[in-house]
Amino acid sequence: MPAQKNVYRKNFSLIIIFLVLISITFVVALFISYNLTSKYVENEFASKKIEVLEQTIKPYNDFFQNKIPEITSYQGFLDSASAGKYTASVFHDYTFVKRVVFYDALIGPATPITVRKNNLNISLKATYLFWRQKGKVGSAKQVHPADESDFREMAVKLSNYIAFSDTTRVSSQDELYKTFWDVKPSKITYSNILRRQDVKVYRELAKHNASAELYKQNMMTFYLDPFLLKVKNTHHELYQHVSIQPVVYDPIDSEGNKLITEVSFPGAFSDYKLFFSSDQGYLTAETNRRFMPIGAAVLVITLFLVAIGWLIYRNLNVNIKLFKLQYDFINNFTHEFKTPVSVIKIAGSNLRGDGELTERQRKHYGKILDEEADKLNDLMNKLLSFTQLENKSINIKKEEIVVADFVGRYIDTFKIKYPDFKLKYTTDGVDNFYTDPVLLGSVFQNLMENAYKYSHPKKKELSINITRKKGNLVFAFIDKGIGIPKSEQHNVFKKFYRIENQYNQNGSVGLGLAFCKELVNFMNGDITVNSKVNEGSEFIVTLPNEN
Repeated sequence: MPAQKNVYRKNFSLIIIFLVLISITFVVALFISYNLTSKYVENEFASKKIEVLEQTIKPYNDFFQNKIPEITSYQGFLDSASAGKYTASVFHDYTFVKRVVFYDALIGPATPITVRKNNLNISLKATYLFWRQKGKVGSAKQVHPADESDFREMAVKLSNYIAFSDTTRVSSQDELYKTFWDVKPSKITYSNILRRQDVKVYRELAKHNASAELYKQNMMTFYLDPFLLKVKNTHHELYQHVSIQPVVYDPIDSEGNKLITEVSFPGAFSDYKLFFSSDQGYLTAETNRRFMPIGAAVLVITLFLVAIGWLIYRNLNVNIKLFKLQYDFINNFTHEFKTPVSVIKIAGSNLRGDGELTERQRKHYGKILDEEADKLNDLMNKLLSFTQLENKSINIKKEEIVVADFVGRYIDTFKIKYPDFKLKYTTDGVDNFYTDPVLLGSVFQNLMENAYKYSHPKKKELSINITRKKGNLVFAFIDKGIGIPKSEQHNVFKKFYRIENQYNQNGSVGLGLAFCKELVNFMNGDITVNSKVNEGSEFIVTLPNEN
């Protein structure tokens, strides 16, 4: 009889569509995330320059906001010595200051260099120059200033402040900055800030034209070199090269394979800028570095979705297989019942017929009824026993058996039942065994039936070998049957599972080996199978040997 074709099939087209969709989604996600990462890196290249600027000009800001205003604390009483100490600390802490001019100014008397405004004289008593010289501070006393414009400009602003400031309140920071500071490219001039009482005194001095009075005032001009600033590239991952350049600097290769950006310095360095440049490949490497964890996350999410899809597929596949098993079970079970019922019905009709039957005919029909009833009874008992085993509703009744006698009885029975069945056994010194003979007999019955059923007509042979192994009794049932494919061996002990072959059509409900496994497990044992197609199978039953 040809093997029945499986009416169930897997829809591989849906699986392929799902995998293609996941693959496309994965590629698109990678493409989008890479582009977004690239844009983010480019945006950082344009924006993070402010952080580099802040770190680079941090010493300048400290110098401007903290160091220069220290001059006010001297209240005009700086001399060449104290000014030298002050400038030495400036040179030590701020490398971008290359020289300092100290103006020792007087308010009151006139000197060769005097600014008179608002009836008040602001004169220059002496000029001192301090500069760097091989890491040391040099000075020149009373150097004639090459350019008096800084002093004169500060003197005019100071005179106007004395004449017009509001002494009833504290001056604002903007008023103080406009009066006592003068910031020009690469230099800063500063005069010590006057107190309100000092302003009142100077106004009285101007009002009475008291030129004999003498008041000291200090001014300093700091000459700065922006190229002496230390560039602090806090984002090496973005900026390959950072340099200080004049504002008018424009490289010829600005249109080449480089990304450039710039930001101007504030204050006295306003004629200069920080110039940033990076090769396109440099930023590409940074983009790739940042993209790696993102790509890994996308991959993990994709694998997670694939895993979910696989779990769904496996669940559907299991349900389909279960449905198939149930469907096949109903069909085969119906056939198993239908055949003996049909035979019984025919035999019953013949017995009930009008014609007289001979004694031989009555015995023949009686034998048929008895055999078919036994088949039905055996099938029902097997189902009932299987259910009882699963529900643990039966008890093991152990007794001591003589192994040789036990096995011999079953071999004799099967020789009578199947005369063409070649049977032999060895006990290898095993004499007695303490077990439940009914349950063990059911195992023997099913395994021997299978050995006969699934063997070629001219190779119906079975060898039963019984040995001891590590406190267990091992029963090996070795046949020369059709064998079991390796891919099917892990399924043969499942309930309702049947291997489709020419020996297994409409003649099995898939309970025999499953019933054996349940029996062996119930007796705290184990059953395994080794098999090769067309060479035979070996079923190994291992049971605990309890004395």
